[in-house]
Amino acid sequence: MCLTSPDIITPHASVCPTGLCGPYRSSEWLGTMGSNTGTPTLTALLCLGLCWGPWNQVRAGVYSAPSLSAHPGPVVASGGNVSLSCSSESTLETLHLLKEGGADPPQHMELRTYRRRGQAVFPVGPVNTSHGGTYRCYGSPSSYPYAWSLPSDPLHLEVTGVYREPSLLAQPGSLVLSGDSLTLKCHSEAGFDRFALTKDEGLTPPERLHGQHSPDFPLGPVNHTHGRQYRCYNGHHLSYVWSAPSTPLDILIVGMYQKPSLLAQPGPSVSWGENVTLQCRSEIHLDTFHLSKEGSPAPPQHLRLQDTAAPFQANFTISPVTSDHEGTYRCYGSDSTSPYLLSLPSDPLELLVSATHPQDYTVENLIRMGVAAVILVVLGILLFQARHSPRGPQDAARR
Repeated sequence: MCLTSPDIITPHASVCPTGLCGPYRSSEWLGTMGSNTGTPTLTALLCLGLCWGPWNQVRAGVYSAPSLSAHPGPVVASGGNVSLSCSSESTLETLHLLKEGGADPPQHMELRTYRRRGQAVFPVGPVNTSHGGTYRCYGSPSSYPYAWSLPSDPLHLEVTGVYREPSLLAQPGSLVLSGDSLTLKCHSEAGFDRFALTKDEGLTPPERLHGQHSPDFPLGPVNHTHGRQYRCYNGHHLSYVWSAPSTPLDILIVGMYQKPSLLAQPGPSVSWGENVTLQCRSEIHLDTFHLSKEGSPAPPQHLRLQDTAAPFQANFTISPVTSDHEGTYRCYGSDSTSPYLLSLPSDPLELLVSATHPQDYTVENLIRMGVAAVILVVLGILLFQARHSPRGPQDAARR
């Protein structure tokens, strides 16, 4: 039975030349095997991959599969660099890296021991669109370099930054109560039929891209695991090439702690141009506070306390106040160790801005000055006409 793997990657379906098998002629191989019938033994050798020959005559599946990983991750920006690490626990001296569908021959590297595992690191970059695709690695012993192991699990290398970035919005908003539903909408230019959403973990690169044909990503009912920073990408079908990432969107899950209190100093009614401070205060130990205004598309403001001793309070100052600041405010608390998990909202605070704001008299003064100038011109014309008009009959008689 032939032991070759069905997943072997060879651009041609050729076999070793029948007249020459490595440094030995086929007759010498047969003699070694103690056979004088040639064909069955030679076929078995070919299936086992023990023939020496060009790389496209390799036979895989003889040894256990190595593992393949990407560092810092399988998603890399165009122009960046990535390392593909192939590791094996078997006694294989050489590791090979292949790209599915690639025109280039496989790369080979001698094994190096690292933490009791054999490892070879293949640098890739600066990355361009041709590097996107599926990679696998294999191992082989030095005594039979063309007898390869089973393939590693596939590694999909995604290249981003090739197209203009889309935008990412949250409906009904980025503040979501635990248990509610949420939809993330990815908007891009026309012509793209594949969209992807990534969830970042701090500075760790995105783990993977989830391509779909709809630009909407429904989430929910949400829980604490959905609180993260998200980005979206767009691309084309059956491609490993993506756009630049959207501006990051923070999804904040509400309801993890008891609610803080929100007060306005000096009060919730403020005159135009004055200053007001909104104080958010928590009874429990929370070191970060968030202030949101109902109906505002802007993300919540946030302040982190430098002094973590009680009282746990943050002051949001609005200066100077205008009519745009009028509205309903709520505040939330969170812990910096879990920045996307927020408390219940405070009771609403209605901020009122009085209409007794300073008037701008510039236009009115200009109108008054214009009217006065017109009056002066009219008076000047009347005086001129009165002085130079013909004298009446009574004046002529007097003469």
